[in-house]
Amino acid sequence: MKHSIRVKIVSICVGVLVITLICLWGLNTFFLEDYYCAKKTEAFITSYDEIDDMLAKKINITQMDRTLQKIRDTNNIAFLRVDNEGWRIQQYTTSPSETKMLLDRLQANQFGSVAENEVKILYQENNYKIQKYFDYNTNSYYLECFGLFSDTSSFIMFTPLESIKDSVEISNQFLLQVGIVLLILSAIAIYAVTTKMTSPILTLANISNRMAHLDFDAHYEGNEDDELGVLGKSINDMSNQLERTISELQKANLQLKKDIEEKIQIDEMRKEFLSNVSHELKTPIALIQGYAEGLQELADDPESRAYYTEVIIDEAGKMNRMVKKLLTLNHIEFGQEELVMEEFNIIELIKSVVEASKIMMEQKQVQVQMLTPETVMVVGDEFKIEEVVTNYISNALNHIDYERKITIWTEDKGEIVRILVHNTGDPIPTEDLDKVWIKFFKVDKARTRAYGGSGIGLSIVKAIMDSMGQQVGVRNENGGVTFWFEMQKKK
Repeated sequence: MKHSIRVKIVSICVGVLVITLICLWGLNTFFLEDYYCAKKTEAFITSYDEIDDMLAKKINITQMDRTLQKIRDTNNIAFLRVDNEGWRIQQYTTSPSETKMLLDRLQANQFGSVAENEVKILYQENNYKIQKYFDYNTNSYYLECFGLFSDTSSFIMFTPLESIKDSVEISNQFLLQVGIVLLILSAIAIYAVTTKMTSPILTLANISNRMAHLDFDAHYEGNEDDELGVLGKSINDMSNQLERTISELQKANLQLKKDIEEKIQIDEMRKEFLSNVSHELKTPIALIQGYAEGLQELADDPESRAYYTEVIIDEAGKMNRMVKKLLTLNHIEFGQEELVMEEFNIIELIKSVVEASKIMMEQKQVQVQMLTPETVMVVGDEFKIEEVVTNYISNALNHIDYERKITIWTEDKGEIVRILVHNTGDPIPTEDLDKVWIKFFKVDKARTRAYGGSGIGLSIVKAIMDSMGQQVGVRNENGGVTFWFEMQKKK
């Protein structure tokens, strides 16, 4: 990844290491010698104070020699002390050749025969001076301290600087070699560490991406106790909360869609209802108006006037019955009619309805066959069930044909009993079977108009049975049509 955190961290760390190594090289090259000189200057001062103190206290020569040897071994400082009167050597810690050189240097410094451009004074007191000088004979730099002790003896302390220059070069070579190895190892180690560090971040990024696409099954499984663990737990909590929220929004959206569809359906039903009512009322109103106008012109014809009056009364009665049915259906659908649940014998109710329709059956030469037991006790609103049975039998009489036979029977379905009414005649088109329960729907409009039907009766049947939580149905069979409804049996 071009902007990967891992790459950035590795780059930063390697960059810091490179800068550190460069700084170390610069410090080694430009400041180590000065630092070394400063430390040696401190060593000269300390050594001078220690030796001068011993001379003042007149410490024996053996103990002083041990101290001088310690200074030589510890600080790599050569020492020479002479008597000013005869320049006789009192003490030294050098080889014969070094002793000769130190004596020459002491005399040159004491008598001022050293050129100023050969030396650089680093520190000076009343009794001694510390300086850096370049020896053309050896082509090397040295540090020296010379002067007088409190007993008036002269001294010189000396240390070479070539060793520090060699040390700088060796140190820089060592830093270069070690630095390259260190950079490679550090880069590998940092890469491995950052890979481990960024792995949970990549996992969290993947989970976030899945959440962005509404996939909430992924959860962070890490168990870190650091900030990544806290972040992972927060993302898991957010995922769960988003899943619940989106689920609730989806449910609300579905409910909203359902409500909108129901509203649209209600609007369509309202429009259809108004259209159907207008259509159903238009014909009787037109007839009433026409025959009423005809009455005005039949003042001297009692027989025609009586006929016109009969037609007006008949059409007004149809309108009245349709309005009553509409009101009944409206009350049932909106739960404005209270159900009176009671136990009764459904067979006895059917027989009473059949008996009430006996005259019409005789007029239409209809044969009724009841294949039922004598008693079937059910639970329901007896008054409304009577209206259901009346509608079924009336519907059968109005659509009967061929053998002109109505058959009524029951089917036991455990806690439910099904009552079926079959009439011979033309079948209902298959595509219209589910529509017969819709208000104002008519399979054969001409035939329905002939017997004064409004297409509301079966809608009332469906509304009544729905209010009781029971089923209704219709099917074509045995050369006719069978309507049925179900009732809860008495326990």
